[in-house]
Amino acid sequence: MSKNIVDVQHVGMKYQSINGEINAIKNISFSVEKGSFVSLVGPSGCGKSTLLSIISGLLKPSSGKVFIEGEEVTKTSDKVGYMLQKDYLFDWRTIYQNVILGLEIRKILSPENKDFVFDLLKTYGLYDFKDKYPSQLSGGMRQRAALIRTLAVKPEILLLDEAFSALDYQTRLAVTEDIYSIIKSENKTAIMVTHDISESISMSDRVIVLTKRPAVIKCIHEIIFDCPKRTPLKCREHPSFREYFNTIWKELDVHV
Repeated sequence: MSKNIVDVQHVGMKYQSINGEINAIKNISFSVEKGSFVSLVGPSGCGKSTLLSIISGLLKPSSGKVFIEGEEVTKTSDKVGYMLQKDYLFDWRTIYQNVILGLEIRKILSPENKDFVFDLLKTYGLYDFKDKYPSQLSGGMRQRAALIRTLAVKPEILLLDEAFSALDYQTRLAVTEDIYSIIKSENKTAIMVTHDISESISMSDRVIVLTKRPAVIKCIHEIIFDCPKRTPLKCREHPSFREYFNTIWKELDVHV
């Protein structure tokens, strides 16, 4: 039985615009093993977020197919959770009311699922803040609440689209440490889009480098650090980190 939870097979995407057809991505193929963390990096506008939308089922590709646990993706799936740049917490709802929103929408707010949410809040340090409002929390705590809201519906796969880019640098470092720990402890599979090379290296098992549009895969890097207990901050301090960074930076071929 395949260990892959996601299979992207020869996916391409074309858009129609006023100026004619735009070829966004072309012939993209890769697989993601269950429990692994994969990052997509590439020049701005190369179609990274488009690829996430196709994997999630929000967009239908012009060519190729995506499979999740062996089933072709033809629509959005309960197996997939999405985290965006902003936390999108509703200011008029408490933290608890925000994190149960997905359960309410899906009409699965059972006693069992409520208990699961309380356990998540306790485990990840937000239980004492469950009756607070988003404006009363720090940016890092809000992002943690957004992740708990995503985890509450028990997805198998997390898609992170520049999920930390709205945070200042120091908070971002702390939150990536936090979120990485939660994803690993919950044994989730993650696919992340980021412009931050350091972030991709420090969090990922593999980094997929895309070319400029129409995006194809330029290279796939296996990221290996011999840390006893791997964390993003430990990876940033590892001697191999700079070597990975310099290689990926050159491959991106970004000229300012």
